[in-house]
This record gives sequence, structure tokens and C-alpha cells, in this order.
Amino acid sequence: MEKRVLFRSAWLPWVLLAPQLVIISVFFFWPAGQALVQSFQMQDSFGMSTEWVGLDNFKTLFEDPGYLASFKTTAFFSILVAAVGICLSLMLAIFADRIIKGAIVYKTALLLPYAVAPAVAGVLWMFMFSPSLGVVAYMLRQSGFDWNHMLNSDHAMALIVIAAVWKQISYNFLFFLAGLQSIPKSLIEAAAIDGAGPWRRFWSIQFPLLSPTTFFLLVINVVYAFFDTFAIVDSTTQGGPGRDTSILVYKVYHDGFKAMDMGGSAAQSVVLMAIVVVLTVIQFRYVEKKVQY
Repeated sequence: MEKRVLFRSAWLPWVLLAPQLVIISVFFFWPAGQALVQSFQMQDSFGMSTEWVGLDNFKTLFEDPGYLASFKTTAFFSILVAAVGICLSLMLAIFADRIIKGAIVYKTALLLPYAVAPAVAGVLWMFMFSPSLGVVAYMLRQSGFDWNHMLNSDHAMALIVIAAVWKQISYNFLFFLAGLQSIPKSLIEAAAIDGAGPWRRFWSIQFPLLSPTTFFLLVINVVYAFFDTFAIVDSTTQGGPGRDTSILVYKVYHDGFKAMDMGGSAAQSVVLMAIVVVLTVIQFRYVEKKVQY
């Protein structure tokens, strides 16, 4: 039987929603509206004069080979961050769910990276992989692997993917662990009695029951890779070498605040927002059909 909350007053629900509506309006709708207006304008470097140019900013964007290359870079980066982050977090959650002794210490250690700011996470991994000072780079050289993310594009991409996955792994781990602990133990025990091994029990019982959690984390990780990884890229590679790690969100910042192209940067932010909205709709429209609630 469906339960509904009934309010005696018609204005009380709106009063309860008002704080959240104000926050969303001030920090999302207002900046998004400003970006949309600026995307049809051209400003000088000091913002003293503004000229309405219509769709010229968007036309210039899609005629720029560097901007089109950023699409490929962002797609590759986002797929790696989402796939590696979700798979690794799921594996760690499975191990943590089976630990009996010292489980609190193990789980707390896995949750600590979430408390680290993205910029700090980027600086941390940048120092560890620094060609001249980094501990990890030194160990790689000792094993015969010449690491240098400042000159090698593949190394630079690997570095920002590692840093982004490490920063997000705690968030994914927390949800997967909660999902695993919510699965009735009786189902696992019944499958074990029937002779199903650990791998069979995971694929037949645990993973299907985790599909809502996996779908939720897929959406969150795609949004994270597109928007929240700017600080990591800025503190590690700054889009280099060349433009090989200049993902779309970093290019918005670079063109707007370094190249001082406010109109082009606003147009890029509108395109980026549209891409994320379309990807989210596609995930809910098609991927959600495979989710077992």
C-alpha cells in the first residue's frame, strides 16, 4: 500500500523546499543562465565592452581542431576513470566485506582519500611521479621503465587517471560496501550449500543485486570525470604535454581565464553541460533497463 505525506497547509511544502531551491537557483541556475547569455556575446579582455555575436562562438569552437581533439581526450579519460574506479572499488568492497579482524581499520583507511581535496590529491600524485624527485618514478626507473609524464602523453594521461580514480575510490567503495552488507546472508549461504563457488555466488547473486548501486555510481562517476577533475588536471599536468590531457572542463578554464576568451569559454561550458545532460539521459533511458530493482 502506497503511503503519502499529507500537509494540512498548502504553503508548508514550499517553505520546506525553499532553502534547497534558493541554493540551486543561486549556485546553478543563475551561473548557468549567465554562461548561456555570455556564449552569444564577445567581450574584450577587461570586460569593458560586449558585442552580441549570436552563434559565432559555437561555430568557432567546432571549427577548432584543438577543441574537437578535447572531445576524444575527455571521452577516453572519462571511460577509464569510470570503469577503473568502479571495478577497483567493487573489488575492494568485496574484500572488506569478508574481513573479520581489523575490519574497521581497513575500511577507515579506504575512506580517507575522500577527505582529501582534489587539488591536494593531484599535487600528491604529481610529486610521487615526478621524474626527478618522485619515489614511484625512481622505482620505475630502477625496473627499467623510463617514466616522464612531462614529455610522454601516455604517461601524463595515466597520471591523471590514477589520481582521479584514487580520489573517487572512497565514494564508490562506501556505496558498494553498503550494498553488499544489505544482501541477505541467507542467499549466499543457500548458494554455498548448493555447491556454488565464490565466483559463481558473486555473478549469480551479489552482482545482480548490486545493479542499482552500480548504475547510480556509473552516473556519478561520469559526471565526476567531466566536471570534478579540473583541479587534478590543473595541479598535475596543466593540460600537457601540449594539449594531450586538456579535457573539456580544463579547456573551459584555460580559454576563459588564461586566453581571456570569455565568450568562447562560456560557449564551451554550455556544450559541456549539454553533453553531460545527454549522457545522463541516455544512461537512464537505456542502461537503467538492465538494472534489477
